[in-house]
Amino acid sequence: MDKQTTIADLLAAKHNSRRIAAVSCYDYTTARLVSQTQIQMILVGDSAAQVVLGFDSTLPATMDFMVAITAAVRRGAPNVFLVADMPFLSYQVTIADAVKNAGRFVVESGAQMVKIEATGAHLDVIKAVSNAGIAVMAHIGIRPQSITKTGHFKAEATTAEMAAELLSLAEQMVDNGAGALLIEAAAAEVARIITERSEVPVISCGAGPGCDGQILIAPDILGLTQGPHPKFAKSYANLAEQTIEAFTAFDKEVKENKYPDKDHSYHMKTGELDKLREMLKGAP
Repeated sequence: MDKQTTIADLLAAKHNSRRIAAVSCYDYTTARLVSQTQIQMILVGDSAAQVVLGFDSTLPATMDFMVAITAAVRRGAPNVFLVADMPFLSYQVTIADAVKNAGRFVVESGAQMVKIEATGAHLDVIKAVSNAGIAVMAHIGIRPQSITKTGHFKAEATTAEMAAELLSLAEQMVDNGAGALLIEAAAAEVARIITERSEVPVISCGAGPGCDGQILIAPDILGLTQGPHPKFAKSYANLAEQTIEAFTAFDKEVKENKYPDKDHSYHMKTGELDKLREMLKGAP
């Protein structure tokens, strides 16, 4: 894609029943590769705290860190619709902080939208950020930033009562200015109903096939992550094994003095080595 994807393009995709593909990635190199596909959206998620930094939750991601990696992704993918994840405590303390931090993503990173993990308690935040002229994606369903409160995660909206609550919450988010929704790990049937009722694009993160779009993290798509995965994660390659093989081959060549070879080294111009040797003969 040469032309930058905009929110208008995503709305048109929804209204014309064209599915939206989205990827979470965290670095320039991966973003540059994504930009050479037809994927319309990149979310720079606070899951970088886990995938990139090795923490066991998303909570340690800071504003400065998120702003820096979002800017890197924008440089790698100038044509893709870019969403920045508001990290823990960047919007929960005061509304003024929320607007200021959201603005940092737009001004310093080139983000076109910010994502906020939202409950009914955050409707005023959604509204304030939207009123400031910043597009907001409301993240509902499972909210990883609430891990210290819940202790563990389980699928949302699996009962009629829970489903009704999630439906109501989605409507409230849109009514208060959310320009898109992300639903994580919720019952597929409920996510489909929300999508059918919503005027804004709805992205599924483990919420079934009935949404307007789907998102996975790049390392899962590439098969780079090892260990347990969420039920909805799917790998389209197995680059972990290939990466280990490549590192092993490099290690072997270094230890056998096969790397670097002549073709992977710089060399003096013709005749310059002989000249240097003559110079060294006269050296003290």
